[in-house]
Amino acid sequence: MNKAELIHAAAEKAGVSKKDAEAVVNAALTVIVDAMKDSEKVQLTGFGSFEVKSRSERIGRNPKTKESITIPASKVPVFRVGKAFKDAVSK
Repeated sequence: MNKAELIHAAAEKAGVSKKDAEAVVNAALTVIVDAMKDSEKVQLTGFGSFEVKSRSERIGRNPKTKESITIPASKVPVFRVGKAFKDAVSK
């Protein structure tokens, strides 16, 4: 399912226009991204949580030349699935 299909399905499920559903989906995604930019955790009970993890600097190896390289520290987004979501998928 892509974003357009998600908007279509949400519009049908909620009984609203596609335009209204698109505005809500876009707003929700923007709020999640903005919160994560500020390193805030976004927790949706029953669905899951989005958070930012920090990766420290580490030494890697170029597989082609076998040369050691330094991989800089970074922040990465992480999603952890909620129990209700996990249970619904596993059935």
